[in-house]
Amino acid sequence: MKKKIYILGLLSIVMLSISCNKQLNAPRELETVGGDVDYTNPSAARAALVGAYSTFLNFYWEQLALLQVRGDDVNSGGGKSAPYDQEPYHDIDLFNYDANYWMLNSTWDGMFQNVLQITAQMEQLEIFKQNGVNASLIDQYIAECKVLRAFITLQLSRTWGGVFKVASTDQAALEVLPKEDIMRWIIEDMDDAASKLPDMHPNQRTDLKGGVTKYTALAIKAMAQQELKDYPGVAATTALIINSGKFSLHNDFNKLFKTAGKLSNENLLELQYSDFNTGSGESRNYLGAFFGPPAWNPVVSTVTTGWGFYEPSDKYIKFMLSRGERIRLQTSVIFTPSGIDRIKADPAYATLPGWVSNTTQEGDVFLDNPRAYFFSGKHYLPSVENIPGRTGYASNKNYICIRYAEILLMYAEAVTRGGAAGAGSADAAVNLVRTRAGMPALSGVTSQQVMDEKYAELAMEWGIRFYDMIRLENTTELSYDGRTFAMNKKYLPYPLAALDKSFLLKQYADTHPEH
Repeated sequence: MKKKIYILGLLSIVMLSISCNKQLNAPRELETVGGDVDYTNPSAARAALVGAYSTFLNFYWEQLALLQVRGDDVNSGGGKSAPYDQEPYHDIDLFNYDANYWMLNSTWDGMFQNVLQITAQMEQLEIFKQNGVNASLIDQYIAECKVLRAFITLQLSRTWGGVFKVASTDQAALEVLPKEDIMRWIIEDMDDAASKLPDMHPNQRTDLKGGVTKYTALAIKAMAQQELKDYPGVAATTALIINSGKFSLHNDFNKLFKTAGKLSNENLLELQYSDFNTGSGESRNYLGAFFGPPAWNPVVSTVTTGWGFYEPSDKYIKFMLSRGERIRLQTSVIFTPSGIDRIKADPAYATLPGWVSNTTQEGDVFLDNPRAYFFSGKHYLPSVENIPGRTGYASNKNYICIRYAEILLMYAEAVTRGGAAGAGSADAAVNLVRTRAGMPALSGVTSQQVMDEKYAELAMEWGIRFYDMIRLENTTELSYDGRTFAMNKKYLPYPLAALDKSFLLKQYADTHPEH
């Protein structure tokens, strides 16, 4: 992997002119000039931390698209029938992988570049510590960087299995480790980070609003433990989060994914973006057009269309209808007229509830288009919530990375698989989530019922459903709508461009046939 490090600006005079909160919302990349960094200045150390957050927010549109497309909760858009626009992306959804497809290399290279950059920021912070800047504060900053790095590395390893362990920018120390070892490294790093981070909800931080805390580190630790099927460990770690009493479910599932859900008490980690409440000028956004409709009639007519490359699956929609779900289905899935007809064409769903409509709860009308039958409500921001003057689809929207509902369901699953019930019963955890969704309480929940609940609650979020099915080796659920899934398809192939650049990676791939 080519070493490309662009050290972000540490000039204290710049950072002092920006408020603490805006530092996180509007991070700025500033290249340093050799010798200009004052490593005795605490404000310059803060700038290095902000640089790490800036890097973390730098998700390309293709990265989320690739990470999220393989589960039975979502289908690739891009065309209702062949030939498809972006055919290789459609093929990934069918578990047919092309190692030369640009999206694989862009995601791999871009995410590892961010991991490397965050690691570089950590090394910069060590220099501040050596030069007498408050040691405990620098330790906290480094711990925050570890959490950001771990989240990205976790996603990479879930997707590709064996990946680079980037603990240093020293290329001699670089190694490729199997997924199990990567997860153990993440657990070790998160234990260390949790001991040095603020014991509070991220939205309680006044220095960097929404910045990571002890509980973000614990959540990522639990996710890594889950990948290792260490269910006693998952139960114990998630119990710490639950018993802290610092988190609660947002009272409105629909609003959670809109502007009102920014920095909600439910969110342990989110990608924070902003138009800064101004209709022009500076803006920091994720390119949401990928998830949006090519044709719609928004309430605010100036808001633009999207690309139509991502849609909830028929299977998920029918699963939710069969359960009698309304709140979560109406939020998670946006229908088009042809999509409604498509579901009704199945005799078992010929009569749909009256609330099923191509008009969202906020009044935007989604029209028929050539690329998709349905759209993700979790990637949608109502046009009336765009800042006046901003026209981009889902402009100003945050993207939640980890939320308390997932923690509750991880805990419940772990308890049903043998973990100690250190934070109440599995029933209680599941029923908290179900109550918000308007669903009746369960008693004596089984592992399968928890997995169904995770499917209903977490669909179209970070590929969680796909990775759950991989962990459980449930090939049947992933073999749907003409697809046939086998466990030899659990990892994407290494991009050819990455193999060409790295002898280490090529050597690992040659000795690990699953890649």
